[in-house]
Amino acid sequence: MPPTTTASSGQQPGKSGRKKGRRARLIVLVLVLAVIGGVAFGGYWSVSTVRASFPQTKGSIELEGLSGPVDVKRDSYGIPQIYASSDADLFMAQGYVQAQDRFYEMDVRRHMTSGRLSEMFGKGQVKDDEFLRTLGWDRVAKKEYDTKLSASTKKYLQAYAKGVNAYLQGKSGKEISLEYAALGFENDYHPEKWTPVDSVAWLKAMAWDLRGNMQDEIDRALMTSRLGPKQISDLYPDYPYSRNQAIVQEGQYSELTGTFEQNGSSQENGLSGSGTSTSGSGTSTSGSGTSTGGTATGTSASTSSSTASALQSQLSGLYKVLDDVPTAVGVNGQGIGSNSWVVAGSHTITGKPLLANDPHLSASLPSVWYQMGLHCRTVSSKCQYDVSGYTFAGMPGVVIGHNAKIAWGMTNSGVDVTDLYLEKLSGDGYLYDGTTKPFTTREETIKVAGGASQKIVVRETNNGPLLSDRYDELVKVGKKATVDNAAPDRGDGYGVALRWTALDPGTSMDAVFAMDRASNWSDFREAAALFDVPSQNLVYADSENIGYTLPGRIPIRAKGDTGAIPAPGWDSKYAWTGKYIAQDELPYEYNPERGYIVTANQAVVDKDKYPYTLTTDWGYGTRSQRITDLIEQKIKGGGKISTDDMRQMQVDNSSEIAKLLVPKLLKIDLDDKDVRQAQELLEGWDYTQDADSAAAAYFNAVWRNILKLAFGNKLPKELRVKGQCLWVDPVNTIGPADEADKVRECGQRDADQAQPDGGDRWFEVVRNLMDDENSDWWKTPKGVGDRPAATNRDELFKRAMIDARWELTAKLGKDIDTWSWGRLHRLFLKNQTLGTEGPGFLKYMLNRGPWKLSGGEATVNATGWNAAGGYGVVWVPSMRMVVNLGDLDKSKWINLTGASGHAYSAHYTDQTGKWVKGELLDWSFSDGAVDKSTTDSLVLKP
Repeated sequence: MPPTTTASSGQQPGKSGRKKGRRARLIVLVLVLAVIGGVAFGGYWSVSTVRASFPQTKGSIELEGLSGPVDVKRDSYGIPQIYASSDADLFMAQGYVQAQDRFYEMDVRRHMTSGRLSEMFGKGQVKDDEFLRTLGWDRVAKKEYDTKLSASTKKYLQAYAKGVNAYLQGKSGKEISLEYAALGFENDYHPEKWTPVDSVAWLKAMAWDLRGNMQDEIDRALMTSRLGPKQISDLYPDYPYSRNQAIVQEGQYSELTGTFEQNGSSQENGLSGSGTSTSGSGTSTSGSGTSTGGTATGTSASTSSSTASALQSQLSGLYKVLDDVPTAVGVNGQGIGSNSWVVAGSHTITGKPLLANDPHLSASLPSVWYQMGLHCRTVSSKCQYDVSGYTFAGMPGVVIGHNAKIAWGMTNSGVDVTDLYLEKLSGDGYLYDGTTKPFTTREETIKVAGGASQKIVVRETNNGPLLSDRYDELVKVGKKATVDNAAPDRGDGYGVALRWTALDPGTSMDAVFAMDRASNWSDFREAAALFDVPSQNLVYADSENIGYTLPGRIPIRAKGDTGAIPAPGWDSKYAWTGKYIAQDELPYEYNPERGYIVTANQAVVDKDKYPYTLTTDWGYGTRSQRITDLIEQKIKGGGKISTDDMRQMQVDNSSEIAKLLVPKLLKIDLDDKDVRQAQELLEGWDYTQDADSAAAAYFNAVWRNILKLAFGNKLPKELRVKGQCLWVDPVNTIGPADEADKVRECGQRDADQAQPDGGDRWFEVVRNLMDDENSDWWKTPKGVGDRPAATNRDELFKRAMIDARWELTAKLGKDIDTWSWGRLHRLFLKNQTLGTEGPGFLKYMLNRGPWKLSGGEATVNATGWNAAGGYGVVWVPSMRMVVNLGDLDKSKWINLTGASGHAYSAHYTDQTGKWVKGELLDWSFSDGAVDKSTTDSLVLKP
């Protein structure tokens, strides 16, 4: 029977939220009047339709299956804190409350992870579903649930699912979410029951989003159609270990004893030696597979050339589908970073550690994160949790946050856990060590809303699923691809298979609960060992200690650095060995003497201090080094770091590339007075990218144009912005072609995914070329009108300054006094389904923005933008938190949007304004603090 409710059923904000609530109601009335003519599928929306799905937040509700009462206390931002007397009740209530706020988001996510988007959105999603069925996330999640997860984790997942289903019972589509009404699912939509596997599968989506260097692998292969090995090496420079510190510093690997030394005390590793080097440099013992500048040089040059060039034409199609899939739920694999750091009590005002974290993901509405607290009234064997932080709607537990004893944060490690393999297909099988092996196959049926079902056959090799089966262009070898005698004849083309650790069942869901109840460093390390996919940098703090550990299932490859470029799948020498780096062999650090640990996607450990190759595609350490410098400035100045100091570091807007380039730009002699006027903006500029800064606007426009002139116009069409066309030399010409022989090529990539994106890899590229003033990279032909050609660095800089001046004149006006970075650098929050694909008026109702933002690419305040495509914000700090281990109630947090996924709830985007300003909210944890901040109380009764 449906849950029984008493008291009010509408969401009622507290005192500080009443004005927001009134404003939201006014907006609802205005918009309802505006759409009286109907919605996308002819439905009529009234005020009651808009408000029908708002959750009950006061009074009581009877839920069948609870063993005792559960209190749900919400603050003025709608953030829930749940109190129960058993684990089962706690997680059942978590499922119920998250479904109240976010079920539509949860429903879309589970349709995405299972390759069933077509069931909701029709034939336009069939290609995505085909790809997702080929990956088989839900199948892996099912195996994980059946064979890998602990009995207690299964019970928690079952309890959570029971809570979600209790919320759904007896509700029509419009009573669940406004989006269902817009889709025409008002009364006849009855969502299927939530299952534990639905929760587990979401971890696969996040693993995909954080999968490592797969995109670099694709891009390097695509570059071979226009660039030679030396040029590609220029664009993937070595990590600057001497300038930007690695995460783990106070430890070194001892080859003789097989130990990893921490602060002078050795801890046994039990290193097997399998797949490691004897040089300590991270290369293989055979010498094959070494990496130079991020590009593989290990196999014979001809083999490397053939495997890379064989994918030139195909991988652009793969890129498109890889990009589209995660975007369906508001995250993607580009530009992803994160900041997290921890400072020991010896350097803080409180004398206890402070821990900060802000993961960087693409902006989504609602935010990918959901804030909440999970509290046992009495912590015991019956009820083990007292934890608060950020989780995902659709998943039990807390992913990032703190409990009563410890705190932890995460950043993406970027380690290489994916490889693409070229496969020689032959009839019903594939070639492997000279023998044709049969495919592993399965048939999948894709149901399509408003259309006929479609069937596909998924084929797998021993390396993994054949991604190329989903797109015809992936099975066509480039017409000019070359192969050597060791490679099989290409015939009709090579297939492309994916080997990825997340396609094997794992234990990450166990890790979430283990971290939530950990009480010390030892517990935390044991929990982290279960976090196999995705591999993350984990920072830790308790009241006396700080630490870092790298968990994850990281493969040992049989031959070479397979992960740098696509590998020959027909040769067993390039297969994964089935062995992974043992957990006690992975880098970690505990109470380093310097008193702090910084992780921001930089190298985990110096390559000369560790025997394994974790990846050759680290972030380049710009953000991490800036954070380190800010901490050091405070310490060396004799100061102590406060919670607010940590917050101010999170919103630091300093541009490191500006510090390098501006002194050079100010020396450029300019004839045009209007361009000189813009140049003068840079005089005395402190390199801070505030939203109201005209200097930041002009510098970033100059930076964008430097990248376009020096690099972007020389990249192959597959990497350039879609629709931007150039006349270029034919590929096979020797020397410059005559003008009459040039061919017109247009870019093929979405603007927010093109190259050069302007991130800190490009900082390093330009830094390395600065002293080579006559490099070919600085040469560019004459531009439109009187835009001068360039034959050296300063001439190209001059041209970029001219182009930037007139670009901003077109965008912002001729009067530079009106220019500001925020006018260019804007954030739009879009509902990730109907807000991107729905009719215009529906987008207007569901989307929010714009906001003018400070910060920028590779800045600590990482409001990322893609320099190839424009200045708009494409990814952001998706949340920010600072945990105070001296007094947990003095911790602070903020979300990008709000607690609610309901478009006209007062809590839809009520945190965004403060997030934009770099402000944080109070984060109550203790019973007394939560009671003081509570505005709405709901009791869930058995």
